[in-house]
Amino acid sequence: MQKILFFLLFSSFAFAQHLPKHFAPAERKKGFLKSLGITENPYLKNTTSANIFTTPPTDEVRTMAEWEEIQALTITWSTGYNISEESILSQIVENSVQECQVIIICEEESEVESYLLNRGISTDNITYIKTNFNNIWIRDYGQNTVYKNDVGEPILVDWIYNRNRPYDDLVPEKIAEYFNMNMHNTTQAPWDLMATGGNFMSDGMGTAFSSELIIDENSGGYAWEGFDGDVYYPNHSLEEINNILEEFMGIENYIIMENLPYDGIHHIDMHMKLLNEETLLIAEYPEGVADGPQIEANIQYILENYNSAFGTPFNIIRIPSPPSSTGNYPDDNGYYRTYTNSVFVNNTVLVPFYRTEYDTIAQRIYEQALPGYNIVGIDVDNQGENLISYSGAIHCITHSVGVNEPLLIQHQELEDSYPINQYNISASIQHQSGVSSANLFWTTNLEKGYQMLSMINTEGNNWSAIIEENISAPNTVYYYIKATANSGKTITRPLPAPDGYFKFKIIEENNTSLFHNNINKIDVSIYPNPASNTVCVAVNCLKSCEGKIILTDILGKEIALVFDGNLKNGLNQFFIDIKEFEHGIYFLVLNSEQSQIRRRLIIQ
Repeated sequence: MQKILFFLLFSSFAFAQHLPKHFAPAERKKGFLKSLGITENPYLKNTTSANIFTTPPTDEVRTMAEWEEIQALTITWSTGYNISEESILSQIVENSVQECQVIIICEEESEVESYLLNRGISTDNITYIKTNFNNIWIRDYGQNTVYKNDVGEPILVDWIYNRNRPYDDLVPEKIAEYFNMNMHNTTQAPWDLMATGGNFMSDGMGTAFSSELIIDENSGGYAWEGFDGDVYYPNHSLEEINNILEEFMGIENYIIMENLPYDGIHHIDMHMKLLNEETLLIAEYPEGVADGPQIEANIQYILENYNSAFGTPFNIIRIPSPPSSTGNYPDDNGYYRTYTNSVFVNNTVLVPFYRTEYDTIAQRIYEQALPGYNIVGIDVDNQGENLISYSGAIHCITHSVGVNEPLLIQHQELEDSYPINQYNISASIQHQSGVSSANLFWTTNLEKGYQMLSMINTEGNNWSAIIEENISAPNTVYYYIKATANSGKTITRPLPAPDGYFKFKIIEENNTSLFHNNINKIDVSIYPNPASNTVCVAVNCLKSCEGKIILTDILGKEIALVFDGNLKNGLNQFFIDIKEFEHGIYFLVLNSEQSQIRRRLIIQ
């Protein structure tokens, strides 16, 4: 079945190129098509050779996280946004061609090629796809990379675009055709789903975030005049929306937050970004200003009701949102300036920049949160280059295509710890050809280089190594993981290692800095993890308290009581014999008057 017919078309290609992210004037008015003399449906002219399916994939699927390895970055080369000589687009290309292939959707290849060459930008790693499109905001209407069975065949998923821009909604099919990938479109009932890439973020492990816009768009809140004069809109319950995303995208934990009052497009990439499976970068405003209160309410909602895929509370990093040059924020006619609207391009992160006094702070926050990555600022708010006035920035005008054979490393970064003599570092590592080896590189002094430990394949996809050293406190352990597939493919996590790394601190036992805030005054770690015989549960307490520790299954049912009594000040250790438990994922839960803490345990 061809894609849904019910979108408005604009009278000229040139006009449509500079549409804002929000609705353009008259875009939702009944009779607009007829007033323009539009009688032909662009979807019927689609000549793509890509295999398009309107039913879910038959295999289990996993949506790629943005920090995973990509083979291509896609952009649409749109002019008319008052961007001086397309400088923003050319800077994106210039900083991406060394990382991956760049796919440029354009009207005239020779003009774009000439423009880039005249500015000294190599075009060797650029491919042009000449096709019609309506605007620059490819994040919203572009392709989403999904893998069958975690690391199997890559497929592309395309939702119904929530704007009346039919040529945009055909761009993903052209990309699928170029890469010879199968595409699944959510266009046919009961699988019809309207969504945008700016309002969707995934951790690569089945958790995703959106605003309530996803509900509004799919429960009768949005409607368009179709080519036959009828009005169409998806109409689904929240349960049905969840089911569609699970079937097409592998999303099992869908976190939906309230819309922000001053963000007119309600896309979460304007105020938050996933940096890894456990870390959220969150836009911050002065107290009581603009969307600051609702953002904080949303974060508290997440922290109180959800954990990361590893069973841990999300780590929150805040990054100040800059005002206009006059000091105005969005609640006082200022543009919605944001640093979270960034994009990963393998070892590089492209970040929207505004003014030096704020940009230097943002640069430092990114570099501290993502050590080793090349953080590149691109001005989206300069005179003559005011892209942000159209309600979008760098993430909004880019999208990506994942690699064909991902070597996937999923790892829970170790938490700060008191000295315990053994530090278990484990990861799930997968490749469709199998994994031949994995190594852990670690050091307490980056200038002296890393030591290597071979990781052991404990069972299935789980690999583990133990740092058995008496590391004095205070100290910091820096480490990364390197894996090689049977095919010969090699990758590191983080991608820019050894310049990039994970880290954890070894804290003196009389030092309270291990505890991140006044509420969480207990820290829990489990090692080894994954495990098959005996595990040690290390509980560090700032002060003695009553506590109860239980082991539950993945549904929260209590399996075993580990401890119930007084936890002393400092280090408490408990050992659990797990040989008789079935293999799978469990959670260790500690309840005390101070906090509740959950940690994931893999028994194999």
